[in-house]
Amino acid sequence: MGNVPLSPEFTFPPEFIAALQRMNPWWRGEAMLRLPSTRRHLVAAMRRRLELGLAPVVALRGPRQIGKTTAQMHLIADLLAEGVEPARILHVQFDDLVELSGFTDLVSPLLRVVEWFEHGVLGATLNGAAHDGRGAYLFLDEFQNLRGWETQLKFLVDHSTVGVVMTGSSALRIERGRDSLAGRISTLEGGVLTLAEIGEFAGLDLGDPPLAGNGLDVLRAPAFWRDLRDHGEALAPARDEAFRRFSERGGYPRAQVQYGMPWPEMAEQLNETVVRRVVRHDSHLDERMRLDPELLEEVFRLACRYAGQSPGDQPFLRETRRALGEEIGGTAAGVGAQRVRTYLGFLEDALLVRLIRPLEIRMKRTRGNAKICLADHGLRASWLQEEIPLDPRRLREQPEMTRFAGHIAESVAGAHLCGIGGLQLAHFPARDDDPEVDFVLTVGDRRIPLEVKYQARIDPLRDTEGLRAFLETRANNAPFGVLVTQTAAEVDDPRIVSLPLSSLLLLR
Repeated sequence: MGNVPLSPEFTFPPEFIAALQRMNPWWRGEAMLRLPSTRRHLVAAMRRRLELGLAPVVALRGPRQIGKTTAQMHLIADLLAEGVEPARILHVQFDDLVELSGFTDLVSPLLRVVEWFEHGVLGATLNGAAHDGRGAYLFLDEFQNLRGWETQLKFLVDHSTVGVVMTGSSALRIERGRDSLAGRISTLEGGVLTLAEIGEFAGLDLGDPPLAGNGLDVLRAPAFWRDLRDHGEALAPARDEAFRRFSERGGYPRAQVQYGMPWPEMAEQLNETVVRRVVRHDSHLDERMRLDPELLEEVFRLACRYAGQSPGDQPFLRETRRALGEEIGGTAAGVGAQRVRTYLGFLEDALLVRLIRPLEIRMKRTRGNAKICLADHGLRASWLQEEIPLDPRRLREQPEMTRFAGHIAESVAGAHLCGIGGLQLAHFPARDDDPEVDFVLTVGDRRIPLEVKYQARIDPLRDTEGLRAFLETRANNAPFGVLVTQTAAEVDDPRIVSLPLSSLLLLR
């Protein structure tokens, strides 16, 4: 596996060869990097998609540092343990390769890497190996940052028999690629740890998620939501402990794996490896968009401040101008609404925030602003250096935090629901005589309103007004609603299923 000629006019430089060999130590019979003993559910989900073969490319998208690369490595370790020949597996971390001078100047760099792999490692073309029963696997990490990636991948899978697993932390770039790769790509949503996964990391058994493998149609039945509530109550001790850990640290794997690390040190790790990585590195990858890092940090700070709310443009404009006006020579005064929306859109693309749009009914969008939900409330705590507890026991000790916890609970619920692949999620702003509904799930021709009321006591009339008004409007086609509470609460309305936030987070 030296400096292998791929064609008469092309040869890989030695530093590229060395980088690829280090990324694939199994080629030389060497141990791969040490992996956590507990693995994410993403590993089984990727394996299932790969084996089903519905599409040659399985794409896993999610924010930085949620364990996408580790999940890939767990899957590689499984294949090797099952006897797959090491030479049949290629793993490429494109974030590392693009740092090497000249790599991005190559014409069709993915195809060049694959040609090198065929000649120098596999010892056959991808098709030849597949015909011999030695089909290859390509694991491409942060591949969507490569210019023209979708065209190269389309050409590759159209002319080669190969299984591809790719990861990416840019929702927009992967979505753009899906247009070119229609019928060739199957996309998985990867978020922060679910409550069941946090339980696994803490040695708690929370069972299998009720939604796993059941499809979205089960959400249309109120009995499913009652079963979810009962599932949570049956596991209450383990559920509550996992939720306590989630309340304190959020759902980033690093925060839960290193649970004993003091929070200030962990917060700095999250800021550096997640937020600043996006601000300083990812914001420069799209040549069509030149983003001011200071303004981007400020917009993210405000997104954290308004998590679970629908503030609109004006608070962002007012507060960014106030915060940055003097620091950057007064130029913040020229920041307009469209620029703020562009920066929020970039944060959404980077999957740090989710913007929940107003509901559309009969092709008409309800007027209102997008609701901001963070990828993880732990990022809010680290970036703002402000901890808002969600754990009911801590809130009883700090009742003054209840209002703020209510906003964070909405953000957490919205981010969790956004992680359900294929689910349409919107919110219903207040209008005329209709009160607001926090979220509306659309499954087929049915809508399911979901309201978050995160306080110690529930008023059965006042706190269900939005749900009842939505259910009583025939055009909404909503036979029942869901009330998400702080703790178990009874509502004397057969159309409304109530359950604690901790049980909702067991959904998937």
